[in-house]
Amino acid sequence: MEIVKGSGVVAGELLAKVNSPADLKKLHEDQLEQFCKELRQFIIDIVSVKGGHFGASLGVVELTTALHYVFNTPYDQLVWDVGHQAYGHKIITGRRDVFHTNRIYKGISGFPKRSESEYDTFGVGHSSTSIGGALGMAVASKYKGLKDKHHIAVIGDGAMTAGMAFEALNHAGVENANLLVVLNDNCMSIDPNVGALKEYLTDITTSHTYNKAKDKIWELLGKISKFGPNAQEIASKMENAVKTSLLKQSNLFESFKFRYFGPVDGHDVVRLTKVLNDLKDIPGPKLLHVLTKKGKGYKFSEEGNETVWHAPGLFNKDTGEIIKVIPKEPQPPKYQDVFGHTIVELAEKNPKIMGITPAMPTGCSLNIMMKAMPDRAFDVGIAEQHAVTFSAGLATQGLVPFCNIYSSFMQRAYDQVLHDVALQNLKVVLCLDRGGLAGADGPTHHGAFDIAYFRCVPNMIVSAPMNEEELRNLMYTAQLDEIQGPFSIRYPRGNGVMAEWKTPFKKLEIGKGRKIRDGKDIAIVSLGTAGNLATIAIKALEAEGVSVAHYDMRFAKPIDETLLHEVFSRYKKVITLEDACIIGGIGSAVLEFMADHGYTAQVKRLGIPDKFIEHGEPAELYEECGFSPKQIAQTVREMLLEKQDEMAV
Repeated sequence: MEIVKGSGVVAGELLAKVNSPADLKKLHEDQLEQFCKELRQFIIDIVSVKGGHFGASLGVVELTTALHYVFNTPYDQLVWDVGHQAYGHKIITGRRDVFHTNRIYKGISGFPKRSESEYDTFGVGHSSTSIGGALGMAVASKYKGLKDKHHIAVIGDGAMTAGMAFEALNHAGVENANLLVVLNDNCMSIDPNVGALKEYLTDITTSHTYNKAKDKIWELLGKISKFGPNAQEIASKMENAVKTSLLKQSNLFESFKFRYFGPVDGHDVVRLTKVLNDLKDIPGPKLLHVLTKKGKGYKFSEEGNETVWHAPGLFNKDTGEIIKVIPKEPQPPKYQDVFGHTIVELAEKNPKIMGITPAMPTGCSLNIMMKAMPDRAFDVGIAEQHAVTFSAGLATQGLVPFCNIYSSFMQRAYDQVLHDVALQNLKVVLCLDRGGLAGADGPTHHGAFDIAYFRCVPNMIVSAPMNEEELRNLMYTAQLDEIQGPFSIRYPRGNGVMAEWKTPFKKLEIGKGRKIRDGKDIAIVSLGTAGNLATIAIKALEAEGVSVAHYDMRFAKPIDETLLHEVFSRYKKVITLEDACIIGGIGSAVLEFMADHGYTAQVKRLGIPDKFIEHGEPAELYEECGFSPKQIAQTVREMLLEKQDEMAV
């Protein structure tokens, strides 16, 4: 055994010897089961005290081990979908001793990342990209004449529901490239999977007809390694075995011209190695259906709520108790919960309101409405494009859909927002959770771009509340009959700022901001919850005798021109502030207004700079981006000092 430096966690005897897949291959087949136990325990030990995604990686420990044991990674290209399940992969591929820095500022990423390791062949974070990425690699290898090179995409049954996955399957079937798709079937994404595909896969795994035919298939498959050059003939016999058994369930994947194998037990590591070795000898597109259990090997995750154990935070590994810090005073709620409770409150009064989310009912708290009004709330699976167009269809019939999608995931449905919603000027309320810097999930999940990409869309109302009360009032305003066309509301991950947040609804005037406080020296113009950072900075400056005015724009589009006329008529020093990309955001809108109306002023824009921001705690990321309360205050001091220097000259 070996204590991993910096973590205090002990690596088991076999795990301590494995720093690469080459080391893993030195183990005897009989040692793989013990290795998997040690790998699983190592993940439990680290995640319980450091946090991170949990259930998904535990569920693929055996599969991960078998893949690296059988294939020649990184020459053979292994692509993970989303990457929640890639912790074992990271540990096997040389990152065991730094795994305790996972998702910590300046530490390793929580997702596969090309710049981090040659074994991370494709950067991921959003779902359903693995098959397309691996197919591109496979076609490139085919073009280069690398016939011995394998390409493996590991995709969950939840991610398989997205259109991208089926687009890639459709293409792969006609390329005849060396591609293996491993379908990791655990009936879960973050929440339980939904839809016809889930039911189809369940039918396969429970079909007596299928399982009878399966035995015949595996009997033949086990002989392939003995037949060598005749592997193609054996594969043909397997196809005939399926057809003669009248296995209708296989038609879905066979219709894409994939050879389908499975389902197999994803927790039998020795069997998996044998199966994968046999599949290496079958050319062309193949799909291996593997059955796993999310959270496998940890009693409390297996027996508990799988959604909770997706990313439970810190917990006692011995008792399964999730560690929660109980505050002394009432705390503000999470913004997602404000949305969840508010939409139910509104829907009780307005029968037109419907709720839609693409596979994130718990993450966005639409599960509250799904429980209270199951006929009016829909989880459409991992299908952001469909979620938006489905919402547009509801809107054509006079309903008021609230379509809740994380800001970084809404990027995937941009064409649908433009073509299906905005062009037709349909009343769809787009609620963008996780707007701004999303913390430890990093650049794949930061909601940096929504203000910019929605501000340029005709007919679109673009708003961002500064607090929970504002979120409620924007939701209330958006559903009123007199409001037409698309209406976006973005808000961040995490807790708000109001312990007493459930205030009476108030209609807000579209395109109208507010002056929070007056001042004489300089003005700060903010949008959204970043305004709370300005409030902290202003209090510190006030103690120094600096008088700062603060304006909350509330709407990025239409912008409050009356408010901005006041700002530029009174102040020659202006700071704009947003938890979003500087390019195209509220700062850009303010500069456009200033130029269009002939004002002259010194304007300093604070926000997310023109680069991808890595993972870390929000406070660390605000500091990196230059708009922590301390940095806001310092920017004010520097701008006022410049004014004094000019006067001295």
